[in-house]
Amino acid sequence: MTALQQQSIALIAKNLVDLLRSCGPAAVAYSGGVDSAVVAKAAMEAWGTQAVAVTAVSPSLAASELTTARDEALRIGIRHIEVSTDEFARPEYRRNAGDRCFYCKDTLYSLTQSKLSELQVTCIVNGANLDDLGDHRPGMRAAAEHSIRSPLIELAIDKKTVRALAHFWDLSVAEKPAAPCLASRVAYGVEVTEERVARVEHAEAAVRELTGITELRVRCEANELARIEARIEVPLQTLTRLLEPSIREALIIRLHELGFRAVTLDLEGFRSGNLNSSLPLVQLNMNNPTRSP
Repeated sequence: MTALQQQSIALIAKNLVDLLRSCGPAAVAYSGGVDSAVVAKAAMEAWGTQAVAVTAVSPSLAASELTTARDEALRIGIRHIEVSTDEFARPEYRRNAGDRCFYCKDTLYSLTQSKLSELQVTCIVNGANLDDLGDHRPGMRAAAEHSIRSPLIELAIDKKTVRALAHFWDLSVAEKPAAPCLASRVAYGVEVTEERVARVEHAEAAVRELTGITELRVRCEANELARIEARIEVPLQTLTRLLEPSIREALIIRLHELGFRAVTLDLEGFRSGNLNSSLPLVQLNMNNPTRSP
């Protein structure tokens, strides 16, 4: 980074801290990803120990992600609490229509708002960045309904700038790949259950362990094999790694042990938000249950 770029990022960082200071002591909806970590760091710079990072803990949060969130909060120095959320108890969430994420965020924001006095904060902020406005994000509707502020969006900060800010503040998650919740691996229209997300979590851990690939997804497909089929997505340049005989055989054994009967490899490679492309058809079928898929 050049000196000019460093000065520019320093100014953006100052503006972000100033905005958080103007909000009052804040609770940050904090997953441990780079976006929420940057906002948590800014909140800490603005309010010190008065700021708090709030992490929702449920079956949809991978254990490895919770560990990362804890470690980064400790590194930042921000007060950190974990709250158990019960989105799986909501039929609308388990139904897994295109608005599943709304019910997840609605649950978290409602619970956090009920704790504002206890936490001694006056507002709630999230880590949504400018690029999120161009994607399917039902959680943004929940944020609007609960008057949650999005400092990164308010300052027109995109993902690239978020990562630059993370490097500026020396955050360990600066280059961490996006890691949406485990429920996002289940195709829309297929019921989200604790068993399914646990199976996905263990399958992804097995792929990482056996291949060393860190950015990947194991998807549950919307077809008659939805309960038992694993579809693996990895970056295109790593596809051949999974086809090495010893790795392929070990993967099949491990995923069969987890209860998957079919294991497939997506030749199009890893695509973040890939399941969103199926939304129009899924919504049509869910609105017309007698229609054939």
